[in-house]
Amino acid sequence: MNISSRFSVAIHILSILEVNKTGTNTSDFIASSVNTNPVVIRRITGMLSKAGLVEVKPGVPGAKLAKDPSDITLLDIYNAVNVVEENGLFGVHDSPNPDCTVGRNIQGVIVPLFTSAQKAMENVLAAVKLQDIIQDIEALEM
Repeated sequence: MNISSRFSVAIHILSILEVNKTGTNTSDFIASSVNTNPVVIRRITGMLSKAGLVEVKPGVPGAKLAKDPSDITLLDIYNAVNVVEENGLFGVHDSPNPDCTVGRNIQGVIVPLFTSAQKAMENVLAAVKLQDIIQDIEALEM
């Protein structure tokens, strides 16, 4: 199992909106870059719009960033596309056997570790701006 690809696709969408800001960023155009169906792009763009990261106008082709890339963190994007619930990155199996020493105690031991690990990941995402991603992409093109 892995984290939903919506997160990486959302970063891709926002990056292309900035890199191609003078062009028309239709869902078909973005889908060709992501190599997916335009419906997927429209669904994720809708989530990004609802989170205030993208501006879209019904009936008008294209989308654009609603904020400067230096004001958007990867954590903003991660939260916008509902990758996981709060403290839900790591699933814990239901109903372990309460008659077993391990079964009775495993959740109380691992849940705090999982919560701490998720928080650490979110701290890393909060420290990275969309602008950092765009600069790295542009640097690779040089």
